Amino acid sequence: MASEPLKTYRLRRNLLAAVIGVALVALTWAVFGRTTAHEFVDYDDPSYVTAEPKVSAGLTVESIRWAFIGNHSGNWHPVTTLSHMLDAQLYGMNPAGHHRTNVVLHSAAVLFLFLVLRQMTVSQWRSAFVAAVFAIHPLRVESVAWVAERKDVLSGVFFALTLGAYARFVRKRDVASYVVLAVVFALGLMSKGTLVTVPFLLLLLDDWPLRRRVGLIRLLPEKVPLLLMSGATCVVTLMVQSHTISTLEKLPLTWRLSNACLSVATYIWQMFSPAKLAPFYPHLRDQIPLWLVVVCGAGILGVTVAVTALRRVPPYVPVGWLWYLGMLFPVLGLVQVGLQAHADRYTYLPQIGLYVLVTWGVADAVRSRPFGLPWLSAAAVAVLAALAWQATHQTGYWRNSEALWRRAVVVTSRNAVAQTNLGNLLPGADAIPHYEAALAADPESALPMNNLAWVLATHPDYTVRNGTRASELALKAAWETDASDPVILRTLAAAYSEAGQFQEAARIGREALAIAEQQENSALASDLRNQLADIERRVPLRDHSLLQPPQ
Repeated sequence: MASEPLKTYRLRRNLLAAVIGVALVALTWAVFGRTTAHEFVDYDDPSYVTAEPKVSAGLTVESIRWAFIGNHSGNWHPVTTLSHMLDAQLYGMNPAGHHRTNVVLHSAAVLFLFLVLRQMTVSQWRSAFVAAVFAIHPLRVESVAWVAERKDVLSGVFFALTLGAYARFVRKRDVASYVVLAVVFALGLMSKGTLVTVPFLLLLLDDWPLRRRVGLIRLLPEKVPLLLMSGATCVVTLMVQSHTISTLEKLPLTWRLSNACLSVATYIWQMFSPAKLAPFYPHLRDQIPLWLVVVCGAGILGVTVAVTALRRVPPYVPVGWLWYLGMLFPVLGLVQVGLQAHADRYTYLPQIGLYVLVTWGVADAVRSRPFGLPWLSAAAVAVLAALAWQATHQTGYWRNSEALWRRAVVVTSRNAVAQTNLGNLLPGADAIPHYEAALAADPESALPMNNLAWVLATHPDYTVRNGTRASELALKAAWETDASDPVILRTLAAAYSEAGQFQEAARIGREALAIAEQQENSALASDLRNQLADIERRVPLRDHSLLQPPQ
């Protein structure tokens, strides 16, 4: 007889879990469903999807082979690449389908996270709240609304499945369960390499909530195959990204360490105050006071020591904090890839640890208080409503490239990337102030130099042209790129011809043509031949497309 009430309880609990799961998916789509009407953006979407022939060709034998052995936009993530190819196969270059896949994958990651936390912790409502915050926090917008960030949402699915497979292995302790764990983890690594720290997270979960307190000597050997997989992924990733890793001269180790401390603190601040979000945050080395770096570093160290050394700290506190730090470590910029100081997308999986810490901590603090549960429930609803509103608002900025970069220019300062990208979307004369702002922010940036020089050299309106300034800018851009970029050399040739230096323009034009032919860039080579013919007739180049916004 005692089993009947237990069966009834389990049935009701499972039915409630099903309802919560449906609600989580509905909430996710309520916030991000609008992205299916968005365009591709000009930031990485071309190199990942729209301008990559092997991706736009769909799933072919050659493209699948390239996904595993090639370099996709400076990264190695074959499963992510295959997902882009599948979208191209199904939807072509219609952005709606690509965006829809991102939302579906994020919804799956949210649902699986809820189910895994519920299974591990046996706490249904706390797990639901963590999953809900993960689903709709405004910091998720970049990962979900940006097609090029498919690797985030796809790795999120395999991350949650890895946790679930590990919990199953802990229960069953058989070879088949471990094989499933290894396969799912491998798929996650091939979706995004930042999952390399997951084996260490599993050691944390052994302590809480799995409570496998049998000693590190017994727990570590079962993680060795997973650690070897992580190590292999690190090696492959460093090999593929070797040409995109910033030089130590540009970002010295001391600054990278300082920026890492600032990033850890910034992401915590954004967790509670997710305002002024942008797709790119520049390094502002001369604007960050030393005392702030010291305070952030000391605070991170102090919290880490406190949560790991104090005996009376609840076990979810060190687990949540170390989850955050550990999963954040690969993207802190200690090995700097790219030019960003930090990025919203880097919080996708690491912040779940903080959500767990705060949720369990607050719930434990108020559960014994009078009227604690009603107040806690009301506060949870209010938090989710506020996050949903702000995330929905933030999602709107990703509707197209111009809206995205106009927002970035407003909410960030000295952002050369945002100013340059916005300038690229405007007619030539309107673009000039943005290129000037980009150069004021980063005087060594070759791209705004080249783009501004092109406008000043080739604009049909004589009141806009300035051959002397164009020559100076283009010459400096060529020097910054070791005179190896045919596009910049083409601009330099156009600038020299506008300045009346046709002999020098012809020489530079021939150099640009030789490089373009060597690179097998037939379209650029054809343009350069036409430009050379005009130079030989002493006719300066006029780009009438600058009178209209780029298409």
